[in-house]
Amino acid sequence: MDGFIAYCGLDCEFCEARIATLKDDDELRQKVARDWSELNGVEITPEMINCSGCRIPGVKTPYCDTLCPIRQCAMDRQFETCGDCNDLMSCERVKAITENNSETLQRIHH
Repeated sequence: MDGFIAYCGLDCEFCEARIATLKDDDELRQKVARDWSELNGVEITPEMINCSGCRIPGVKTPYCDTLCPIRQCAMDRQFETCGDCNDLMSCERVKAITENNSETLQRIHH
């Protein structure tokens, strides 16, 4: 499976946090921090916007690294993605992602 595909099916290749990290783009980090702060109702600083990708070795945003319940669950179960889980279609955590982005389910469904 494509390493840029996160456990939940999001495509890290197009994530602005990853792009800002690769390009060392502080202006994009500021934009992402603003957008994500507003979206999540928490303060996210530009310094937090460094990520190589969910399943790619390297730096992660604080959320992706230790707080994302989907990533933690899949790693604990040693799944390549949530597509390996028998509970995928009933999982409320993944449903929060797939309901808003139908492509995510297609990327991880075997």
